[in-house]
Amino acid sequence: MKKILIIGCSVLALTACKNEKKEVEETEMVEKTEMKSSEETQEEWQELFNGQDLEGWKAFNKDSISGQWKVEDGAISFTPAEGKREKTENLISEEEFESFELSLEWKISEGGNSGIMWAVQEDEKYNEPYLTGPEIQVLDNQKHPDAKNGPNRTAGALYDMVPPSEDATKPAGEWNKETIHIDYEANKGWVELNGTRVTEFPVKGEEWKNMVSKSKFSEWEGFGTTPKGHIALQDHGDKVWYRNIKIKQL
Repeated sequence: MKKILIIGCSVLALTACKNEKKEVEETEMVEKTEMKSSEETQEEWQELFNGQDLEGWKAFNKDSISGQWKVEDGAISFTPAEGKREKTENLISEEEFESFELSLEWKISEGGNSGIMWAVQEDEKYNEPYLTGPEIQVLDNQKHPDAKNGPNRTAGALYDMVPPSEDATKPAGEWNKETIHIDYEANKGWVELNGTRVTEFPVKGEEWKNMVSKSKFSEWEGFGTTPKGHIALQDHGDKVWYRNIKIKQL
């Protein structure tokens, strides 16, 4: 009887060791998988702004960038030149993108206006990036007059076409985190502002054409017709800041 008990205990102990070893191996496998997944996810993102200079950016339809665009405290800042300016100076990415997810933070001055555009075509026949690139509005909703022209002119809107579902912005002078998702294969675009999905829209086809036909862009021949293009940060004559800019191609 004693011998049987000893054998039984040995079997149980051996089984427990095997189970414990299996659990450890499974845990290590899960941790390795999660680590690999995290590394792959990080590798998918491409920095569009290195936090130090304007490498990877250029002025729209110009060979050089003026001092209006600077890098200050790890952010791209725009301050319009004093006095009367003959032209705007919009900043665009040197690289072109099609389907992507863009993540960044922006801060607008009191009463300020700016915008983020995609699919921008650089050509001498276009004197502004918004003639070709659809815009996600950046605005001080409280003090800029454009906010009174309708919700589709407020921050987070697909400008003049789709209004945000709510005002998720922080006050002028505070940082807002924004994600812009543009997927031409799935025909879906959306904007997330400070953790809230505020805008959804198609990006091509009959639904897109119908939206454009009801907007100020209805007669603009090149507007939103070419999926691949530059990302643009708009000069609307007001101080604005952008930082932590990165993109993931879909």
